[in-house]
Amino acid sequence: MAKTKKIPLRKSVVSNEQFPKKQLLRIAFNKNGEISIDPTGKAAGRGAYIAIKKDEAKLAKKKRIFDRTFQTQIAADFYDELITYVDHLVEREKLANVTYSIDEAPEI
Repeated sequence: MAKTKKIPLRKSVVSNEQFPKKQLLRIAFNKNGEISIDPTGKAAGRGAYIAIKKDEAKLAKKKRIFDRTFQTQIAADFYDELITYVDHLVEREKLANVTYSIDEAPEI
């Protein structure tokens, strides 16, 4: 009998919903007070998760979620970078799900 692998769940700090860890983006805050987007999920420091959704990234900027989560003042350009990164990930996911028939395939 094969064991089923346990899927780790994490909570988005924006919506407070639980998602599988792979569907979230980790934001790391290290001891030096630097905040960064952590696509690998393994960077040193305290982490907080956000769902990979455009509306969540925009809401995080509007409510300045990570200022409260990490109890520090975070520059607005970090939130802009986060929105751009999430937009990029969403578009990549859309492209991954697109299939073409041989007649409709774009020329390379």
